[in-house]
Amino acid sequence: MFDPDPDLIAALRRARRIVASTGAGISAESGLSTFRDAQTGLWAKYKPEDLATPQAFQRNPRMVWEWYEWRRSIVATVEPNPGHAALARIETARPDFLLVTQNVDGLHAKAGSRNLVELHGNIRRSICFDQRHPAESWTRGEDIPPHCAQCGSLLRPDVVWFGETLPPDALRRAQQAAADCDLFLSIGTSTLVYPAAELPYIAGSNGATVVEINPDATPLSRLANFVVREKAGIALPAIAAAMLGKP
Repeated sequence: MFDPDPDLIAALRRARRIVASTGAGISAESGLSTFRDAQTGLWAKYKPEDLATPQAFQRNPRMVWEWYEWRRSIVATVEPNPGHAALARIETARPDFLLVTQNVDGLHAKAGSRNLVELHGNIRRSICFDQRHPAESWTRGEDIPPHCAQCGSLLRPDVVWFGETLPPDALRRAQQAAADCDLFLSIGTSTLVYPAAELPYIAGSNGATVVEINPDATPLSRLANFVVREKAGIALPAIAAAMLGKP
């Protein structure tokens, strides 16, 4: 049983503005492989880096679309875990809470998080390649990928590919929140992928208490004020219960 550090709980209770940043680790606890894990089945011979680029889509849009349909089918089978639920509970109790995620699986929203920045997009959504028009639905027929109802260009997943920049508004919001927060939670992320990896350092340099929740050491570990060597699904429910009281 995980017992949170009383000093950590006191810091969380004092904080007026809290930012949490999550990475692949929290999704892995729901059974989702990380992006760069080995592919299976028909996709075993491909590297994700060879499919998740604008150039790959332009060369073979059907193959890239079908790979993402395969990934979407996997995402559809998993559910948020207790870590996702605990973050949604903290948000409900603390209106100035912001959750920033690098994950594209939509599990935070499914768990109930609403004050949410999805830095790398969401695999459950689609946009068109040329104009980035959102596509809520499309006619399923012979065309793969489908075409945008507004401009006719091909649809693609609404995720950030290699070689693309993060959505400016999302990144700006995350950076500003990190600079303004009193406490920053880094959860299940390697803090190696920039610009998301800079967020806890922005927070720390502006005086925030920085907390790392990760079973593995990262570059952030030696600089964090609190380090919790535990999985998110174990640590976060205990932290939420101690911080907010039993549900």
